[in-house]
Amino acid sequence: MVIQLVPIAPTTQDEGVQQGSSIRLGRIAGGVAGVVGLAVAELGAGLIARDGSPVSDVAEVIVAVLPDAWASVLTDALGGWARAVLLILVVVGALVLAVISGQLELKRKQLGLAVLVPAGIFTLLAVSTQVGPGALGYVPAVLGLAAGYLALRLLVAELRRPPGSLEPVVAERRSFLKTAGLVTLGGIVVATTGRMLVQATNKVADVRTKIVLPPAANPAPTLPAGVDFSIAGLTDYITPNESFYRIDTALQLPVIDPEVWQLKVTGLVATPLILSYANLLARPLTERASTLTCMSNQVGGDLVGNAVWLGVPVHEILAEAQPESAADMVLAISEDGWSAGAPLSTLTDPDRGGLLAVGMNGEPLPPQHGFPVRMVVPGLYGDVSATKWLTELKVSTFEESQGYWAQRGWSKRGRVKMASRIDVPRRSVVETGTVIVAGVAWAQPVGIAKVEVRIDDGAWREAELAETVAADSWRQWVYKWAAEAGNYVITVRATDADGRVQTERDVPPFPNGASGLDSVTVKVRPK
Repeated sequence: MVIQLVPIAPTTQDEGVQQGSSIRLGRIAGGVAGVVGLAVAELGAGLIARDGSPVSDVAEVIVAVLPDAWASVLTDALGGWARAVLLILVVVGALVLAVISGQLELKRKQLGLAVLVPAGIFTLLAVSTQVGPGALGYVPAVLGLAAGYLALRLLVAELRRPPGSLEPVVAERRSFLKTAGLVTLGGIVVATTGRMLVQATNKVADVRTKIVLPPAANPAPTLPAGVDFSIAGLTDYITPNESFYRIDTALQLPVIDPEVWQLKVTGLVATPLILSYANLLARPLTERASTLTCMSNQVGGDLVGNAVWLGVPVHEILAEAQPESAADMVLAISEDGWSAGAPLSTLTDPDRGGLLAVGMNGEPLPPQHGFPVRMVVPGLYGDVSATKWLTELKVSTFEESQGYWAQRGWSKRGRVKMASRIDVPRRSVVETGTVIVAGVAWAQPVGIAKVEVRIDDGAWREAELAETVAADSWRQWVYKWAAEAGNYVITVRATDADGRVQTERDVPPFPNGASGLDSVTVKVRPK
């Protein structure tokens, strides 16, 4: 008897499983292709030494079209993380589109282009909006799109390849996932290698490491022994460069060669100026310890830092330019187009100590903090004064010109409000006995005269103040509390050198900076 084996057609359930598996694998193919495309685009951007990339260019367009109210909310909510979050969202959005294109391409050849072509056009338009991309500026985006689509075609072709006769779905998955894994690994290796080569040949970074800043003609006072209480958890008097807060709109750090950098002084001036980096370093430099804070800082927030800045006094440069009588503001413009408008009267006041800073805590400005030159103006929030990567000082009027954040409803003049903050205790539970309560306080430009601490609704008790080297710097404070078991609210307030007491009125950062008293809730338990 001859037994003939007849293939059994898959049931409807089998067909559904295979169809569902294919859809999932198509999406995976799209995602892997998206990763490859993004990696190649970023690598291309690095290799042609652009200041941006397709991802950052798209993010810049989103920032530009984002309603002002939304931009303010994002800044308040995310602070220094806003930049990273936006870039991540752009990458996630690109991968989502790639996943959709993978599913469509598996359904029919070239159907994935229905998603990729519009996305590519938008990306190229985003590149075109950036400053001076030139013809080479479009190359990374084109390379990324081409590499992504080629990877997609390769992976989809692998999915369409007839599987073996045994366990077709399993065989299909194994073969495809192997190819997808190799493609992904190859993309990562190529992108990583390219980035390493770019960093190794970064001329600007190499130049910065060789810069030796001249000694200050007017050095800052030597830090006295009592300037820092050295309490665990208490913010250092001098904030290390790597820990200093960063708030700006630069989605990719501007890369500026100090050898070709220029500062233009333009606008309502009798004598326009063009200054080089070497010219600034050749001038008598002034060193000042000064606290810098962001207007979007919350009560008790950490968007504030204290550093020793080295630079040329702004009032000296403006005196050479001779502003016209009609002028009342200076628009400081960054390499990336960001701007801040500061009152002319503040910048021309020698006692206010505004600097065109070239150094920070004993070294050339770090790239993320404005290398080669930035503005630092004590008593003004960074939003209206602390322009990084400075390229132009345009003497103007508040009626004619507005800085980036002023255009979005924030204060035009941005005077720093007195503030105090509790750093210690950081834990919500402490033990009975002597509890150290400590923090920092600042009141530019007059300085802090007193800090007081209140436990619950009790009396205000004066804290001990650390030394300081300048009224423009914050001061550490400490209060030793004899704590008994229970639940408590600890509150702090400051008084400045003019006798003004910090207000208890709670005001959000927008539009003039936050006010109110910082407080922490603690539970004291028996030892």
